[in-house]
Amino acid sequence: MRHQAPLASVLALALALSACTSHMLAEAPADPSRPWTPPASAGAAPVDGYGVAPRPEVAVLQPTPGIDAKKTYGLAELIDIAQSENPLTRLAWQQARQAALAAGMVEATYLPFIAANVIAGQQQVAQPLPVSIGSQDSVTTTVEGVSPQIALQWLLFDFGQRGALHKAAKLNADAANVLFNGAHQKIIYDVTRTYLLYGAARSRVRITARNLANSVAIEAAATARVDKGVGTTVELAQARQAVAQARFGHVQAEGAEKDAYQALLAAIGLSPTTVIKVREPSGRQLPADLGRPTEEAIRTALARRPDVLASYSAMKASEAGIAAAQAEFLPKVYLGAIAATGDNDLSASGLPTIGQQASATGVVVGATMPLFDGGLRKAQLETAKSLAAASAATFQKTRDTAAREIVVGADALRSALASWRAAAALTRAAGVTYDAAFDAYKAGVGDITTATAADSGLMTARLSEIDAYTASMVAAANLAFVLGAMTSADAAGAR
Repeated sequence: MRHQAPLASVLALALALSACTSHMLAEAPADPSRPWTPPASAGAAPVDGYGVAPRPEVAVLQPTPGIDAKKTYGLAELIDIAQSENPLTRLAWQQARQAALAAGMVEATYLPFIAANVIAGQQQVAQPLPVSIGSQDSVTTTVEGVSPQIALQWLLFDFGQRGALHKAAKLNADAANVLFNGAHQKIIYDVTRTYLLYGAARSRVRITARNLANSVAIEAAATARVDKGVGTTVELAQARQAVAQARFGHVQAEGAEKDAYQALLAAIGLSPTTVIKVREPSGRQLPADLGRPTEEAIRTALARRPDVLASYSAMKASEAGIAAAQAEFLPKVYLGAIAATGDNDLSASGLPTIGQQASATGVVVGATMPLFDGGLRKAQLETAKSLAAASAATFQKTRDTAAREIVVGADALRSALASWRAAAALTRAAGVTYDAAFDAYKAGVGDITTATAADSGLMTARLSEIDAYTASMVAAANLAFVLGAMTSADAAGAR
């Protein structure tokens, strides 16, 4: 009966702890159709409906250091800022470091494991007496002491399992390193593309402003004709309508410019509240034509594409995983040693975990081989083979997709160049038409419908030309990126 009281106390403690665990359910939503209400706290503002309590500390926007609001930045400088400030570069860097550390952890398994244990405590041992002495039917002995131990465990031979795991870890580390450089290539391309699109948006603002000025000039000519008695109110209404439409287009262009500016900040990795002056793209001469990429050029590009190389390393790592799974079927040879000293009155044989530690001193060499595991090793081997097959299919898909991107990118650049040449010719023709129509209307030999249509056509032609030029520049940057050549600001043509 004396031993039942401690047992009852332990059971009561366990029940109390389990009640604490289930009590946490009260913190979860009570019903799937009703909002979760956070617990009331001192000074917390009430939350309505499905709102959540605000946490001001998460809303602190970190300004980018070193940004000079008075300086005008070119593409090369924007790329440099992105490579140091964009969170994606730090994410890729940490992933590469983690992969390298994983390879180092596998290397550590080749070395022995040494542990120091110190067992200290008190034990009470109750032994029944063969014959009761009065009311005493047992003798309780109390012992206490300290037993320090040093144990060594060293896996000597595992039929290549650690070698396969180390090979897989090294391949994964290589893939992470390649993807780190690939992340920088992607950032260089994204900054270049958004920089060009922002420049196009600014050009559209100027073009729509010129169109608005032309419409105002036509309105002034219509007003003058009405004042002279040779114009009609219908002409004046048409002119005013053209001005309103031109002003609407200009406002839309200004809104698109703001959107393009935010897209550029996002590509660089800057806060949306950042104020930075951006130099406009310089007019670069576009090539007259572009030939189709040869098979040799495609193979050269595939051999340096980060995504293709990383996928290939992942495939080889999964193949090494098969060898590691196969080694689980073979025995392992290990070396063990222990050195212990302490008070012999303390027995550790009855303690969990540390009770398995011998308190003697000696060296042993042994081998272990699992005989039956319910099919676990077989399932692990089949899983490794499945992963290897999936990785091989992924590599093939990645390689084919990369080759297709190169062909499509070259086709897109050729189409963009053709569109730009056609748009440039259209702009020249539309300019001549507008000048003639406007001069004729002012001279009284033309009508306002022709003049406003010519003005609208000129604006459309100018917008088409700047869009086609920008599309050509973006297509050229995209082709360099899919070829694996967007490796620096110089490669992006930023300097």
